[in-house]
This record gives sequence, C-alpha cells and structure tokens, in this order.
Amino acid sequence: MDYKASLEEIEEAIEELKELNKDIPIIVEGIKDVEALHSMGINGRIITIYHGIEIANFCDSIAKEYKEIIILTDWDKKGWQLCKKIVKNLKGRTKCNTDFHKIFAKNTLVKDIEGMPSFIKSMKKKINGRRNK
Repeated sequence: MDYKASLEEIEEAIEELKELNKDIPIIVEGIKDVEALHSMGINGRIITIYHGIEIANFCDSIAKEYKEIIILTDWDKKGWQLCKKIVKNLKGRTKCNTDFHKIFAKNTLVKDIEGMPSFIKSMKKKINGRRNK
C-alpha cells in the first residue's frame, strides 16, 4: 500500500466531505460513526440509521426531507448491503452519493468510519517515520 498516496486521497476526501456536509446530510450506521466524523472535523448534519425501523420507512423519511444524501455505511459486507438497500429504496426520490464510501474502502485498512481517526493517525506516523530515517 502506498501510504502517502492513500493518506492524501483520504485527506482530500475528508476536506470535500466537510464542504458538502454543510448542505448535504451524511447517513451513518451508529453514534460511534458520528463521533468519529466529528473528530475529523465533519460537523454538518449526520443521520444515524434508526435501528429497529424498516429500511423502507427510514428511506421514506429521508426522501421527504432531502433531495441529496451522502451514504457512509461501514464497508464490511453488512455495510455494503445496507448501502445498496438505501440507494435502491431512494432511487428516483433522493440523490445518493456513495463516492466517499468507495474512496475510504479503497484507501484504508479498516472496515468502518469508527476506525478512521486512528487509522489516519497511524498512517501519518508511518509516513513521518520514513522521512526521519
């Protein structure tokens, strides 16, 4: 893995996400994901998927309120399936941005938003450690 290139792509994506999140809400799976995004400086509207509610009902409430959303479910098997269900349920009603989901899945060795802050920190240490040698 090219840590420097991956870190640059992750950091660019986070900056873009901060800007977009000023107007577009982010959908995540849980409160720990919200906390992780906040720790990365992403402080716009973040919506957790209501556990215990049918995904179709959740999507209906999203479609009534938003023209566009950013989906940032985990990038494990369950998270990918959930992302696909949300996109399918919102098709034709709300634009779904999954670009960041794909960027983070490709460039990290973690499976979720929750693990991102510590992953970024360790990547920076590896890169800085190489420079100091």
